[in-house]
Amino acid sequence: MPIADSMERGFINRNVARELKRRKEARAAARAAGRLVVGRDIPTPDEIRAILGKLKGHWRPLLLTAIFTGLRASELRGLRWADVDLAKGELHVRQRADRFHVIGRPKSEAGERTVPMPTVLANTLKEWKLACPKGQLGLAFPNLRGNIESHSNIITRGFMPAQVEAGVAIDGKAKYTGLHALRHFYASWCINRKADGGLELPPKTMQGRLGHSSITMTMDTYGHLFPNNDDGSELAAAAAHLFSV
Repeated sequence: MPIADSMERGFINRNVARELKRRKEARAAARAAGRLVVGRDIPTPDEIRAILGKLKGHWRPLLLTAIFTGLRASELRGLRWADVDLAKGELHVRQRADRFHVIGRPKSEAGERTVPMPTVLANTLKEWKLACPKGQLGLAFPNLRGNIESHSNIITRGFMPAQVEAGVAIDGKAKYTGLHALRHFYASWCINRKADGGLELPPKTMQGRLGHSSITMTMDTYGHLFPNNDDGSELAAAAAHLFSV
């Protein structure tokens, strides 16, 4: 007897198969809704180009670093000059500054990592190091007194004004409201094909660059952005090769 008929006759009071199907569909819908979208959650390359042209003052080196290394806001705020290797073009993430302005180690062992810098960033930081306010903590991006910079200041006085001036705005307000948008851009830039201006890095390398504790976290967040190398032409060529043997 079908499950639906059994329920109608009172033999059973739950359709477990239907409930499982609904849960599966709900989980799939939640995953689709939670996916990061370029142009909504992730700045496009054109938007980043426009923003780069409007970065000014002491916000410029900080936001350039966010764009080209993908460091978290807490990692940027806690970054020391001692962990910036300008000669090798590397940043070493060894500490962070939390929302209470307390310096501590990254949240996980994977958070401690080395991230390469492009030459344009290394040159910018080399100039900034000479002008950077000095403080006991030796921070690379301190406030004007040499202390830990406020997260809200970075957003409201640095990132948002640059967006508005660059025209990356909706109804006159900055389109992206948090620094995580720049981290997402960095991830997408690393993932994109070289032909499209990206680095085309594999998932495991991405995990290390972003400081994720597991490859699952990387793929759950950015897996849908990886290019599908099995496009029509490649698939047709592969199939033709098999028939030609």
